[in-house]
Amino acid sequence: MAATERITTMAGNGAPPRAAGTLYPGTVMHARLKPFGHRFTYRVFSLLVDVDRLDALDRMSPLLSVNRGNLAAFHEADHVERPGESLRAFVDRLLGEAGLAEPAARVLLLAYPRVLGYVFNPISVYFAYDRADRLLALVYAVRNTFGERHTYVAPLAEGELSAAGVRQSRAKRFHVSPFIGMDARYDFRVLPPGRAVRLRINETEGGEPLLAATFAGTGRALDTAGLAACLLRVPLLTWKVIVAIHWQALRLWWKGARFRKSPPPPAPASYGDRARLEPGE
Repeated sequence: MAATERITTMAGNGAPPRAAGTLYPGTVMHARLKPFGHRFTYRVFSLLVDVDRLDALDRMSPLLSVNRGNLAAFHEADHVERPGESLRAFVDRLLGEAGLAEPAARVLLLAYPRVLGYVFNPISVYFAYDRADRLLALVYAVRNTFGERHTYVAPLAEGELSAAGVRQSRAKRFHVSPFIGMDARYDFRVLPPGRAVRLRINETEGGEPLLAATFAGTGRALDTAGLAACLLRVPLLTWKVIVAIHWQALRLWWKGARFRKSPPPPAPASYGDRARLEPGE
């Protein structure tokens, strides 16, 4: 049985990794539940990055570079909204606008790296901690294949953190799939990174289950041997992700899924269950 299947509690999963970067090889699963069933799984690997230790991340393996080209790479520009903005400044700005009185002591980002110069992250998740490694907030950064993005900023509210992990819910604000409308909700179920990491998104429409998407990964040291193993096991990771998205869309269309016109994009970020204007608007 895989480690991710045995771990069912925050305590069993342990503290967040202390390294500047950690690998999480694992599996992505999507299951559409209506108006017909459609399910697929893919092997992937994600990179967990300490946003304050990018210089250390850059030295962890000759196969991985930060803000420059390599076989695998991590670029701040792939994640921030404003030209020249650092990753830490980006997260601090969002969390400050969400009402956090002080910047988080530590922020970890779970995302795909660039592979051979290309990256596409359908969702990246930031984990913000205080000085005692207590989780303060999550930030769900979502992209679609139309070149648009939206960020759900989610400080932890009372009752959202339990021994089993994080449970949060948000109204859908951003068009992702051309086959799903905007009258939907996301229920996030997260086991924050430790020995393993798990992310589950249950999407509902009119209160009825519509789609379930999961990622389950097991932590592995980010070194040359570990990264090489991931790159060999999942060659062309990010290229595979974008091709798979379009292939599954074609299969859904072939099954009879109805195309939905893309609405105008929302504000860059939303806070809580009600969209909020950006400062100054």
